[in-house]
Amino acid sequence: MLRSDRTSGPGAGARLAEERALEELEVAGTRVQRAARRGADALSPSERRVVALAIDGLSNRQIAEALFVTRKAVEWHLGNAYRKLDVRSRRELPAALGK
Repeated sequence: MLRSDRTSGPGAGARLAEERALEELEVAGTRVQRAARRGADALSPSERRVVALAIDGLSNRQIAEALFVTRKAVEWHLGNAYRKLDVRSRRELPAALGK
C-alpha cells in the first residue's frame, strides 16, 4: 500500500505523487479511502488551490469560476480543508497555514 510518512527527506515527493494518484482515482469515480491526517501537509493540491484563493479574499463563486469547477466543489474542498486545519472560518485559514 502507498501509505507511509513521506513529509520530509528523500521520499517527500512520493507523498505528492500519492496525492496526485488518489485525486486521479477520485476523478475517475473510484472511492478512495485516505489516511486521516491533519495540518497543512494533509491538504490535497485541489484543497491548497481553493484555500489560497479563499485567503486572497475570493468568494466561493469567484473561486469556482477561477478554477473552472462548481461552487459545490469549492464548498467540498473548503470543508475538507477546515477539518484538516481545525478551523471554522476562512478568517482562520492564514493563521492555520502560518501566513
